[in-house]
Amino acid sequence: MTQPFELPHFYLPYPARLNPHLDEARAHSTRWAREMGMLEGSGIWDQADLEAHDYGLLCAYTHPDCDGPALSLITDWYVWVFFFDDHFLDMYKRTQDRAAGKAHLDRLPLFMPLDPSAAAPDPLNPVEAGLKDLWARTVPAMSAGWRRRFAVATEHLLNESMWELSNINEGRIANPVEYIEMRRKVGGAPWSAGLVEYAAAEVPAAVAGTRPMRVLMETFSDAVHLRNDLFSYQREVEEEGENSNGVLVLEKFFGCTTQEAADTVNDILTSRLHQFEHTALTEVPAVALEKGLGPDEVAAVAAYAKGLQDWQSGGHEWHTRSSRYMNERARAGSPWRVPGGPGTSAADVGALLAAAARERLRAHSHVPYQKVGPALLPEFHMPFQVELSPHLDSARRNLLAWTRQVGILQEGVWDEDKLAAYDLALCSAGLDPDATPEALDLSAQWLAFGTYGDDYYPLVHGHRRDLAAARLTTARLSACMPVEGESAIVPGNAMERSLTDLWARTTAGMTADQRRTLKAAVDTMTESWVWELSNQLQNRIPDPVDYLEMRRATFGSDLTLSLCRMGNGPAVPPEVYRSGPVRSLENAAVDYACLLNDIFSYQKEIEYEGEIHNAVLVVQNFFGVDYPTALGVVHDLTTQRMRQFEHVAAHELPVLYDDFDLSEEARAAMDGYVLDLQNWLAGILNWHRGVDRYKAEWLGRRAHGFLPDRPPAPPVRLAG
Repeated sequence: MTQPFELPHFYLPYPARLNPHLDEARAHSTRWAREMGMLEGSGIWDQADLEAHDYGLLCAYTHPDCDGPALSLITDWYVWVFFFDDHFLDMYKRTQDRAAGKAHLDRLPLFMPLDPSAAAPDPLNPVEAGLKDLWARTVPAMSAGWRRRFAVATEHLLNESMWELSNINEGRIANPVEYIEMRRKVGGAPWSAGLVEYAAAEVPAAVAGTRPMRVLMETFSDAVHLRNDLFSYQREVEEEGENSNGVLVLEKFFGCTTQEAADTVNDILTSRLHQFEHTALTEVPAVALEKGLGPDEVAAVAAYAKGLQDWQSGGHEWHTRSSRYMNERARAGSPWRVPGGPGTSAADVGALLAAAARERLRAHSHVPYQKVGPALLPEFHMPFQVELSPHLDSARRNLLAWTRQVGILQEGVWDEDKLAAYDLALCSAGLDPDATPEALDLSAQWLAFGTYGDDYYPLVHGHRRDLAAARLTTARLSACMPVEGESAIVPGNAMERSLTDLWARTTAGMTADQRRTLKAAVDTMTESWVWELSNQLQNRIPDPVDYLEMRRATFGSDLTLSLCRMGNGPAVPPEVYRSGPVRSLENAAVDYACLLNDIFSYQKEIEYEGEIHNAVLVVQNFFGVDYPTALGVVHDLTTQRMRQFEHVAAHELPVLYDDFDLSEEARAAMDGYVLDLQNWLAGILNWHRGVDRYKAEWLGRRAHGFLPDRPPAPPVRLAG
């Protein structure tokens, strides 16, 4: 069969190495698969299938340094996960039997008890038998923290198969942002990262939940999945009718050829690998120092990062050899090779490194303060009508009084003219049109705190290029939010006074868990401002995926969502909010708002403020295109995210309600939450259109805070 596209040139900076225990793992996994009932008689595989797929070779390439027993166990895990995938395809995807598929998936977590002494049920099929056996053999060697992380990754891998099945049933192809997020879960690379910990070194608990370790795992995951999408397009899309493939997603989003989509997927893959390396060399050492890791813990983090690199190189090599994939003209005689010919010459390596260097340099070569106006504003897809609170005028007056009271207007960062131009009460009046006067005041004041911090960090810390002071400011802000009765710090400036006041009034009736959730949301926002400052000091335009995900944090999205959820009370179980459809709904809404803000603020940020954190600029840099072309891409993405929001609300939430057997009260509360998000979206668009903050006339008069030869760091934003 003719290949649908030529495989691109892959960025492969690390040599693939082969574990010497390969034969041992192959023989063991064959015996194990037969014992579990996965071969003859399963209706899914026979021994010839297993040998052709050669998962022993995959694991020997991806885990080159572990001993024989560890390699055999890891190989068994991969045999199981690929059998699960093929079994689910044959039993549920091809038959489109959603109910039976859900029942199958609901039983599998029972075979992963967090307490190793707990009994699992008797297995009913080879998938359950394999999982029960593997869990019992693996968890004794790992900590409770690893067990929790790995169980969650395994459940995501299993449960998000329902997302793929639902899309197949509807004939729906995901948008690019949705696809990247969901592919991480259903593709299983976070699960693979857990097995890297088993083979190499467990990540210390002190840093396991930090941004640098999360980014290492996510960039690893994205690169693994996008690479797999390139090799598996022919089998998945043309032979099996799958629609969960990155090449197909970009083909439909951009309306381009399959070859162009494949090349773009490879560009994103390369960018994610560059992000992995940037994080490993800059952010990981910093967080190790910040958390006070000892030498053994630092060595464990380094071994884990190296294990992820080994997986990338080895996974690529296996794809070039496995019968499972399209790999014509991809194979070479040397494990470390550049596609396009056998072996590796010095010229090939030089060309590869030169291309990688050009891509890296482009991210650091932006010239600030370029004239880009006049601003271009497209017609936004907005299916919801804006309503404004009747208490808007009083909220404006009260916000002015409050900002004076806490000192926001007395520190030289803001004055009354700026406060009026931002008109944050107008934003709150659209976000929550039914709010009481007191609730509307609180909402506007939270927006003022976030937007003021937005401006304060670059003007005070960025201008001095003082990341240490920014980190100290962030730590002190966190200390303004006591969770379980501990003493708050004595506030020393307007940000600390405003947050101390807002925290006390907002959390007065909350439980400790609710306070903890809200505090984490505020911490996420303030910590993301430090990330922006770091990029600004390096003059580094972010990787597109990292930008979109961090943009949610800089926009204060978790804070907004936490405040929206507060009124729903205990009627809605927490696991509903953690579910895939609800997170998908929220992320679609948040991304629409963030991208809309970037479109409105492009001239303000690029021309007047020397900013680099803007989606339009990120697209310009990544694709090497002009402002109007990049604007078209970002605008199309806002439309797709809004349509996804509508799709989830109309089609996925009703199914979710039934899956969780929600009460009428809980269903009404969730419907109210959807309405809150609809008001939020309509109110944000109305606010952007109405305020002076983004208008050239006001910007020309007020935007420059410093002389052009002493540019400030970027304005980090709640509202842009």
